[in-house]
Amino acid sequence: MQSSCETTIDLCDRKRTLVIMAKAPRAGMVKTRLSQSLPSPAVTALYRCLLEDTISLARSLRGVEVAVMCPASDIDALERLHGKTVQVVAQKGDGLAAGLTSVFAQFAAIERHVIAFNSDSPHLPGSVLKSAFRILTVHDMVVGPTHDGGYYLVGARAAHKTLFENDGLGTSSALERLLARARVLKLSAGLTAPFYDIDVADDLIRLARELQLEPAKAQRTAGWFSKWGQTVAKLKPSTTKL
Repeated sequence: MQSSCETTIDLCDRKRTLVIMAKAPRAGMVKTRLSQSLPSPAVTALYRCLLEDTISLARSLRGVEVAVMCPASDIDALERLHGKTVQVVAQKGDGLAAGLTSVFAQFAAIERHVIAFNSDSPHLPGSVLKSAFRILTVHDMVVGPTHDGGYYLVGARAAHKTLFENDGLGTSSALERLLARARVLKLSAGLTAPFYDIDVADDLIRLARELQLEPAKAQRTAGWFSKWGQTVAKLKPSTTKL
């Protein structure tokens, strides 16, 4: 009989935490690259749906603690929205690199495997998150590559204060720089399956098609498309993700 650990790898004895990197859903502060394509209220509502679906995805994993890491200025708003379902923690410092550093400083400990996950890939199969935790049983860190040269998750078994220094977050070289930094620190890294997050019109068009076929993957986001689908259908695909 299969145990509740889902695999033959003994994950039950290890504490596992999934930390969602989030912001409060405020106009002009989230998904800013989509603001060129959509009205501001639509962008803000989309981000809120993406975040809610991401939290639902995270909470569906057995034996995994879930938390949200956010800028200090957003903690009150996110606690009002999600504080009853997940722990909300303020990062130290500004920017995503500081946020990621805060994740591992806050949560990584002996026998604890920690993964930081973006807030705009709720359509990611849960099996990929499970595989990321399995990778951490044999590697120092795990990274989930995006198709544009970034990454949608990063995990580690310990905190490394300089891991995210000068890693070009938000650029097409973010993944390459992170892996280069890992090599400098002599950390072994495993990769999960490549995936996409929601940054520009191309991503939104792709997600609309995916959720039209399988709305249960991200129910709140699928509901957003029921309101804004006609607007999305008129979008012109971008040639690059800047």
